[in-house]
Amino acid sequence: MATNLSNLRRPKKANEGRKRVGRGMGSGMGKTSTRGHKGQGSRSGSRMMRGFEGGQMPLHRRMPKRGFTSLFRVEYAVVNLENLAGLNLTEITPAVLNQAGLVRSKRALIKVLGDGEVTTALRVQAHKFSKSAQEKITKAGGSVEVIERKVAPVVRHKDKQKQK
Repeated sequence: MATNLSNLRRPKKANEGRKRVGRGMGSGMGKTSTRGHKGQGSRSGSRMMRGFEGGQMPLHRRMPKRGFTSLFRVEYAVVNLENLAGLNLTEITPAVLNQAGLVRSKRALIKVLGDGEVTTALRVQAHKFSKSAQEKITKAGGSVEVIERKVAPVVRHKDKQKQK
């Protein structure tokens, strides 16, 4: 049904005023201003943390914790040999892989895996190669070039103190 001037309606609760508490006994929200008598929620400045369960051990603390995420992990964008063979190029660089849509980011670290076969001689530049990929590329008459990745030195707390 099309909206026009004859069937316009106001939004629900559009004309409802906000609740005015503590304005006398006749308002129904006087004296304790809907806070009740005594207790934690009745005091000023009371704000419980999210997930607070009245002193019971909260759910997020009852659930078992699992796993570990290393701060120093290195993620690679994975490319298979069959994808490289489908490009029909002899020289393959990270920029070429990005333009072809095999790698999303221009700055991604690339690892070539040996899934598939290569028949032509390819010159491949990547940050890492699996053993099988390296063997298949060299067996087909191609060459493998490992790009050095720049890593910032890890500074530990004791090293910072020595520098001062």
